Amino acid sequence: MRSAPARIGAAIAVAVVLTGCGGGDGGDGAKEPEGLRAAEVCGGFAKDADATAALKAVLGGARFEDDLSKHDRALARLRDDAAAPWADSYRPQPVKYCGLRPAEGGQKDLKVEVGAVGKGPYLGPELAESVTSYASGLEAFSSAGIGRVYFSCRPEATAHTIVVGTTAWGPAGVPDTDLDQRTRLVTLANAAARDVAAELGCTDTGLVEGVPAKTRP
Repeated sequence: MRSAPARIGAAIAVAVVLTGCGGGDGGDGAKEPEGLRAAEVCGGFAKDADATAALKAVLGGARFEDDLSKHDRALARLRDDAAAPWADSYRPQPVKYCGLRPAEGGQKDLKVEVGAVGKGPYLGPELAESVTSYASGLEAFSSAGIGRVYFSCRPEATAHTIVVGTTAWGPAGVPDTDLDQRTRLVTLANAAARDVAAELGCTDTGLVEGVPAKTRP
């Protein structure tokens, strides 16, 4: 008969083997991180390297949770607005194209809205000195809290041309002197604008790839 210490040692050995074989984590003990990758959020608008880097920097993480995004509804609204002419006094409300929070929690969030807008210019002289302007679409500019990109689109042969405004609302509390944050937000707004344009079949939008170049600091 085996001694008590021998039986205890055998039980521990079995437990170690079972622990090493269980978990379904590929055998290396590492769990798959929770949340969505940048390429998976909101139709994949942030899948390119520049938009992914901007998204990670804005929200401070590599995984994200959806926050009441209405991606398909936003696109449907734009198609409706382009299907029939509307009066100059009509001001359709923008729709939340994408809403995100970091998967690990915290107060940071990002909201991207899209909507048809009236004729420009969209940057008035009272704001021109407080924002950074960029080269993309019809007009693009950003502060440390919000990035905007406007582009022209005619989704279908039977539709009329509309101007789409894409707005990226960043986390609160970022100092307006943070010029890098301005570029991140306009990069995300531009990425969303390019994704919307592709979904709607827009051509000759003037939207650039990657990070828009500054035209005025």
